[in-house]
Amino acid sequence: MPEISRFLGMVIAMFYNDHAPPHFHVRYGEYKAAVGIDPAVLLEGSLPPRALGLVVEWATLHRADLLADWEPARKRQPLLAVAPLE
Repeated sequence: MPEISRFLGMVIAMFYNDHAPPHFHVRYGEYKAAVGIDPAVLLEGSLPPRALGLVVEWATLHRADLLADWEPARKRQPLLAVAPLE
């Protein structure tokens, strides 16, 4: 599970050879979630409301970067880091 970003205690990763739709995974303390890329919505798991809002904001800002990492992740190729939320 390559880590592609980290901010405010949240770790963002994509699994290799993962299923559609395009999404990423978030770990935040004891919380785990999968979040869609387009649209940026919670697909499974849970996050505190404020954390989810920040992740959705970040994903919206970096939609193109996340989509650019999706196909390489499915092919087990190296992924590019995505800038953290500032």
